[in-house]
Amino acid sequence: MPDFKFFDTDNLTDGEIYLQLHRLLPNDEEKDYMPTYIFAIKKVDTGEIAGELALRIGYTRSLYYAGHIGYHVDAPFRGNNYAEKACRIAFQQALKHDMKYLAITCNPDNLPSRRTCEKLGGYLKEIVDVPPDTEVYQMGDRQKCIFLYEL
Repeated sequence: MPDFKFFDTDNLTDGEIYLQLHRLLPNDEEKDYMPTYIFAIKKVDTGEIAGELALRIGYTRSLYYAGHIGYHVDAPFRGNNYAEKACRIAFQQALKHDMKYLAITCNPDNLPSRRTCEKLGGYLKEIVDVPPDTEVYQMGDRQKCIFLYEL
């Protein structure tokens, strides 16, 4: 991605949680990695870290299977819809990069993540077998639900 620019990450909040920039990862064409924001998901009222979210910018074959957004919420904070809320905040950051749509993927048997993807209002495009030549496959995932979100 020539001349890629990361944008300001201030004010990424919904009033209950906010995304605090943890680190930036540049693109790596050799590994087919796109520029990535890594955020801590933090509670506004206490500043506690509730989880983490990665936002990957760009479009590649590998991102179709890995997803533009990856997240996890730590066990003590689950059940508060923080993943959904963090994704909605991340959508705003993706818009700054003129992204037209995002893919979020999950394993078919990960029901909490599937519910999050459904609540976000996208659509399940397909459940696919992960190609063996992808990093997602090499990490052990064999199938992915591919949810798409128009921004």
